[in-house]
Amino acid sequence: MAEISTPTYRIRYATESDVPTILQLINELASYEKALHEVLATEQTLRETLSFPDAKAQGGFSQGYAKTLLIEPVTGASSGETVVAGMALYFHNYSTWRAAPGIFLEDLFVRPAYRGKGFGGALIQALARECLRLGCKRLEWSVLKWNEPSIKFYQGPSINATRMEEWVGMRVDGEPLEELARRGPNDKNGRVVG
Repeated sequence: MAEISTPTYRIRYATESDVPTILQLINELASYEKALHEVLATEQTLRETLSFPDAKAQGGFSQGYAKTLLIEPVTGASSGETVVAGMALYFHNYSTWRAAPGIFLEDLFVRPAYRGKGFGGALIQALARECLRLGCKRLEWSVLKWNEPSIKFYQGPSINATRMEEWVGMRVDGEPLEELARRGPNDKNGRVVG
């Protein structure tokens, strides 16, 4: 995706220097979702796990598991200081039924002061373009059941997303994940194989 610039906003890939801002946005989203106490991310762990533009790397990005798009309002001020209004943090997934890649939007967040200006829709549209550019066949995400404003936004005419009532999200993490891994076959020294 090339940088997108309009008279009202600019969308670009986050760089490593944006990590403090990304963490701040993650915390703001978690606070909105009443789950700030669950955030374990740090600037260091984000640097280690996110992918950033890198002209020298294969594919044009550093190694990492997810990419972030940032949206900045165009203010007309020439102070040189940019303000980040929101982000879309995403990673690639795969559909076996379609035998095709997709994109999973992990977090979409627009700061309250910038809501209602089309920034959320612009970020999702940028991801839709990225899907098509990469040959992906779908863009998907999860939303908390109680988050009616977001559900209405996603199902509205600007996004036109389909609610997947027949699917239930499942997760194993923390101690249950470690316990599950320990149940696998062990080698002769008792270590988990694989």
